[in-house]
Amino acid sequence: MLDLTAEQSPTATQGKASAVPAAWHDPGRYWQSLSDATAHLPAPVAVIEQSALRHNAMDLLVRARGIPIRVATKSVRVRAVLDAVLAIPGYQGILAFTLAEALWLAEEHDDIVLGYPTVDRAGIASLLADEKLASRITLMIDVDASFKAPGLGHLGVRRSSLYTASDVAGFARTVVRRPGFRLVGLQMYEAQIAGQGDAAGPDAPVIRIMQSRSRDELRQRRAQIADAMLDVAPLEFLNGGGTGSLEFTGSDESLTEATAGSGLLAGHLFDGYRSFQPAPATGFAFDVVRKPMPDIATVLGGGWIASGPAVESRQPAPVWPPKLRTLAREAAGEVQTPLQGTAARQLRVGDRVWFRHAKSGEPAERILSYHLVADGAVVDELPTYRGEGKAFL
Repeated sequence: MLDLTAEQSPTATQGKASAVPAAWHDPGRYWQSLSDATAHLPAPVAVIEQSALRHNAMDLLVRARGIPIRVATKSVRVRAVLDAVLAIPGYQGILAFTLAEALWLAEEHDDIVLGYPTVDRAGIASLLADEKLASRITLMIDVDASFKAPGLGHLGVRRSSLYTASDVAGFARTVVRRPGFRLVGLQMYEAQIAGQGDAAGPDAPVIRIMQSRSRDELRQRRAQIADAMLDVAPLEFLNGGGTGSLEFTGSDESLTEATAGSGLLAGHLFDGYRSFQPAPATGFAFDVVRKPMPDIATVLGGGWIASGPAVESRQPAPVWPPKLRTLAREAAGEVQTPLQGTAARQLRVGDRVWFRHAKSGEPAERILSYHLVADGAVVDELPTYRGEGKAFL
């Protein structure tokens, strides 16, 4: 059983790093321990390392500065992980990604916000026909939190036609006038801050300037929107943030809660952020099946590509052995991935290579379960949504 409350990280309890280096600070020791723990399992094998997951869960709370965190299920898609995280004080409620998923999770959870629009007529009918489900699931009103920069235009994601306090107040009045509806909250997700790494690369200085200006603009606009909403109806929550912007979210007095999820399992996209360094809590391994050249080792599988722009950063990253890279003309393939580098010369057929996914929840759509590793051994097997026979998107 996955239990994240039994042992607390010094980072979470004291706000500073432990004097004893964590296992993942030594990649060789860390990934080799996962290889040893799962050597008896056939590839591909996917793992969640318990102490790394615990560290990330506690660190998110520190970064959120006391504001409750609603767990984004799309970035997890493993019910055992959701349950374990929600058992930690400071985590409160679920942000679901489809209505079908929300209805399923509502069998056991009573505070679910649907974070995306739905036109699922059968699901809506089920929701309206069941008083218990209707009391547990909230349909989201999303407000555009992007930054409209002078001379640069729209920076962020296009999630809503509602942008100003006037826009939001007008729509809010429409909702409260409609029989059978109650207005309880709204969401403003600042993707241009939360979803954009600022640590390195030629664009990093520009990104930092944009994010600084966006934070100033958004803090002011969210306060205006919150005031306008409260003139229309009392609110239960005003939701914002994401893993990449928790420090800002926690400091915004207009917000009552943050959302985070991808920082729990920590895909490699988060390696590009300055404000935090999550532990690589999950990884997956493939077996070497070919040596077409002395400095190339080919693994069976590997093409677990992340959604978003079709760029190199969306590929899975080979992390152990070190200094392996995919080939430009083949990249990560559906059934095979050639890897080149110094370490490839030492790899033999049957050896394993560990990868990290760019994102957090998407690997769960490829596998039936994660193997939970604690203290260097497999201690449990955690079914994914897919492993429970569910595929929502």
